[in-house]
Amino acid sequence: MRPLRTGNFSGFYGDRFDALREMLTGGEVDVLTGDYLAELTMLILGRDRLKDPSAGYARTFPRQLEECLGLAHERGVKIVTNAGGLNPAGLAAAVRELAGRLGLPVRVAHVEGDDLADRHPGTLAAHAYLGGFGIAECLRAGADVVVTGRVTDAALVTGPAAAHFGWRPGEYDRLAGAVVAGHVLECGAQATGGNYAFFREGDVRRPGFPLAEIHADGSSVVTKHPGTGGLVDVGTVTAQLLYETGGGRYAGPDVTARLDTVRLSQDGPDRVRIEGVRGEAPPPTLKAGLNRLGGFRNEVVFVLTGLDIEAKAELVRAQLTDALAKAPPAETRWDLVRTDRADADSEETAGALLRLVVRDADERLVGRALGGAAVELALASYPGFHVLSPPGKGAPYGVFEDVYVPHGDVDHVAVLHDGRRVPVPPPEDTRPLREVVPPPLPEPLPAGPTRRAPLGLVAGARSGDKGGDANVGVWARTDDAWRWLAHELTTERFRQLIPESRDLTVTRHLLPNLRALNFVVEGILGAGVASQARFDPQAKALGEWLRSRHLDIPETLL
Repeated sequence: MRPLRTGNFSGFYGDRFDALREMLTGGEVDVLTGDYLAELTMLILGRDRLKDPSAGYARTFPRQLEECLGLAHERGVKIVTNAGGLNPAGLAAAVRELAGRLGLPVRVAHVEGDDLADRHPGTLAAHAYLGGFGIAECLRAGADVVVTGRVTDAALVTGPAAAHFGWRPGEYDRLAGAVVAGHVLECGAQATGGNYAFFREGDVRRPGFPLAEIHADGSSVVTKHPGTGGLVDVGTVTAQLLYETGGGRYAGPDVTARLDTVRLSQDGPDRVRIEGVRGEAPPPTLKAGLNRLGGFRNEVVFVLTGLDIEAKAELVRAQLTDALAKAPPAETRWDLVRTDRADADSEETAGALLRLVVRDADERLVGRALGGAAVELALASYPGFHVLSPPGKGAPYGVFEDVYVPHGDVDHVAVLHDGRRVPVPPPEDTRPLREVVPPPLPEPLPAGPTRRAPLGLVAGARSGDKGGDANVGVWARTDDAWRWLAHELTTERFRQLIPESRDLTVTRHLLPNLRALNFVVEGILGAGVASQARFDPQAKALGEWLRSRHLDIPETLL
């Protein structure tokens, strides 16, 4: 069978609005997928639905369809999206209403069963990550648009591939290949040069969105429409493969993909072939994400300028501690960021930032109380006192938690375009997830002269969040650089370079086929992105910080 050309037009809720039209008009495509959901997005949609029970889905998606649904119908392009969020039935109804208003005979189906809120009282959102076979049922029955709630990001690709090629549960290698392709596509332009460590090597001012030519055996070629910006090479695909993953086994509801078997090769300009992916039976449980309100938070950032930065910070800290002593917030955190430099030639570069973050279950203790205490210091504190902005009211923050439920506890249902409800059975075969036996290290580089230099001169990195954990994927660009990296960047060295990880559990995974290491740092993000426990709450720049740290690097690599 001919390959299935599957593209992406959204990597998150808020991605480039025009991407759907660009993908429809830029070249040949069979299926377009839109990924709108993340842990933080589910919390946002949960708060939306508290205010309006008919809400709970990505409202930008119907507006994108307003100008593109006719074009997709004319070209025979299927659209599959998880924009349904907490209310896939509501979004499906909105798309049907839109199609009727436009006079288009578009068949709309949706997938449900992921919502577990009834079993987890007190949550704003509680959802299991479903697989792709509900999507496949909808497409096999003739749907033009399929709306889902919480499915795995890769399911948006595995579902259409299973429908197109007739794959069934248990065809693990084929499904695993599609999972890998789906993982590359899911974050949109991150596969085409966006957020790329070596961004200076291509024109990434406006990268195009990616697509994958998926073959019947599960292999694929990642590319983009001709003439669009950005680049697709082994490096950009490697970076996205490492994003928000862990070890050699990448578990999902339909299959566990073996990332340690992935082979990448350049297949021409802006074309990367993915092959060799092996799959195994999925684990016996489904991941589910729970989002709760954790309380209220507030912050104020003091600007400290010129001399005596440390003493100025100590003064304002003592003053505010005294002012809040009668009713102190449950949690108080101070961070001094030394952005200042000596003998600075601008006031901005003479300043340091002192950031105070407070949290409490009582909004009053982090709202007016903090604002009043901070403002009252305006004429009674350190010389040059000012803040970036006055503290506002306390804002709610969220807490994310992973739980795992048996497949059979979830009622996965495909609601077809004609209203029929088709149950999607749980997998017949499962296998408990276990880590891959560590592969042997490559031969080390021969000893020779070294030079102190940033790691990023010889390695790329990409990092991201998974609940309260973060991962940092690091890859080498040459075989010799890999031989050095695999021996040099140990867990101990990682902890030295990233000091805030020293008291946390850090696990290193080797992926020799990708010339890559993947570090998982447990607990570095507290209770998840919505809790905003860290300056970089999603660890998006953790990899770039690592690349900027200096090591003794062999001169032959520089």
